[in-house]
Amino acid sequence: MEEGLQQQTIAAIATPPGRGALAVVRVSGPRVPEIVKSLGLGELQPRRASLRRLVQPRGGGTIDRVLATLFAGPDSYTGEDLLEISSHGGSLLPQLVLDAVLAAGARPAEPGEFTRRAYLNGRMDLLQAEATADLIEAQSPALARAALGQLERGLSRRIEDLRSRLIEAQALVAYDIDFPGEDDGPLDPARLDEAVTALLADIDALLARAPEGEMLREGALTVIAGRANAGKSSLFNSLVGFERAIVTEHPGTTRDAIEAVVGIDGYPFRLVDTAGLREAAEEVEVLGIEVAKSYLERADVVLFCVEDGRQLESDEVSFLARLQASGRPTILVRTKSDLHPSSAERATSEGDLEGVSSQRLSVGQGVGVAELGRKMLDAAWSAVRSAPEAPLVTRRRHVRALENARRSVEEFARARQASLPAEIAVTNLQDATLLLEELLGAVTTEDLLDRVFSSFCVGK
Repeated sequence: MEEGLQQQTIAAIATPPGRGALAVVRVSGPRVPEIVKSLGLGELQPRRASLRRLVQPRGGGTIDRVLATLFAGPDSYTGEDLLEISSHGGSLLPQLVLDAVLAAGARPAEPGEFTRRAYLNGRMDLLQAEATADLIEAQSPALARAALGQLERGLSRRIEDLRSRLIEAQALVAYDIDFPGEDDGPLDPARLDEAVTALLADIDALLARAPEGEMLREGALTVIAGRANAGKSSLFNSLVGFERAIVTEHPGTTRDAIEAVVGIDGYPFRLVDTAGLREAAEEVEVLGIEVAKSYLERADVVLFCVEDGRQLESDEVSFLARLQASGRPTILVRTKSDLHPSSAERATSEGDLEGVSSQRLSVGQGVGVAELGRKMLDAAWSAVRSAPEAPLVTRRRHVRALENARRSVEEFARARQASLPAEIAVTNLQDATLLLEELLGAVTTEDLLDRVFSSFCVGK
């Protein structure tokens, strides 16, 4: 099916619709040379932009003066002959150019079809294709950096190294199967055990950073919690930079969760302002508090707001203790510190919890907000910031493949410990190898490719 589709020439507008100085129409496939001729673009030198008059196919009138650039296959993005036409922008002209290209023999491209062809023609592996989508969709510099690293095969090289070592381990087992009587053969049991241990450790290292990769895509879920009227909405508005939550002196104003994504030093935070945690009389407020609790169960960081100048109540201490026991990074934010200028920054030992970071804050005076941002960065992104070049696993598909591969390697180790025949034990290493090959895209199914590329925009 893929081969048949690749015999067709595809076209799409590659720039967003609407007003703009320029728009780009991309054309890829075997009919590019005849489409160039039909549009009156003349002879184009590869990789050289040429100013041309673009006409209706078969000698029609002029549509626009354009810059036309030909990228000859296989040295193009798609691995095929690829034409890029830069026309004037707006809504009408790009569509007229696309209509002319389609009339000349192309068909409309499906979402992600240009990148899909690049993958099928060996111009990139599947991890790089996914990184292309991440780069386009990136809403933070941190995710853009991670996507660029993946596009440059940082993660691919790590997966290829794991695959190569799995094959080496299989070769050792195969030698033992073929030459069981050799006393001085290459199969040293200790050497094989060390190789398996190292494989498991390296897979674990990739999986350990998977939550950070997911956070880069979604933003670190940062829940602002505390009692009603503790300054949560004021803090939310300050971090967002404009007034999103209604701020009043009346408890219970926030009845539901309010969300916004903000960047701090290039790292994304998904802020959630929640209903005040208290015994509420109104049913709608009770529902809001339940929503707040559901967010807290999934939070990556919790900002627990307590007014400055007072001791924590026993229920607040208990709440902090539960958060700390769950391992969820928590910052105790002492709000409204301008109302208590004589208060020193309170350590958690005053009846709070030892080990919980705290920060005094006055949103009105802008005091402590920058310091809180730095503590939020440390709480959510310390590992990524300490090793920004290390490859990250950013998609659930990657996690599943690595988890299943690890499970197969563990099964091999257990089979050896149980003295099962080597012919049986080695099938687990073969399964792990196949899983990594699927991750890279060396082995794929049509359904997998459809899932990967369906999220792409048209024209990429």
